[in-house]
Amino acid sequence: MIDSIGIALTGLDAASKKLYASASNIANVQTTGSLDGEPKPYAPLEARSETNSLGGVHTTIGERANPFTPAYDADSPFADENGIIGVPNINLAEEAVNTTLAKLQYKANLKTLQAASDLGKELLKVLDEKA
Repeated sequence: MIDSIGIALTGLDAASKKLYASASNIANVQTTGSLDGEPKPYAPLEARSETNSLGGVHTTIGERANPFTPAYDADSPFADENGIIGVPNINLAEEAVNTTLAKLQYKANLKTLQAASDLGKELLKVLDEKA
């Protein structure tokens, strides 16, 4: 039972980090910059989870591969001589899916914690009746 609680807690942490990364990406979808100099465009984040030896997951947040994409905006102060700027490589539909997945992960892990709590209460009840 203790293992299931620990696993569920790592799942809650993973869902929280996934939501954090998506929220940051959505908030910075228009944070452009220079491809060659400073400031750089916003680098989108992603949550990466790996299973651990106890059955849970270890989740870290890092920058996505290929974080920027070129775009034309000659009026931008970040534009090069050809009018090219860097924009974050963010797909809002993908971020909406990620936020929904984080919500579902969070709910599922909370249900696991509730089930572990209910089992613990039932175990204590049975032991109390036998004592």
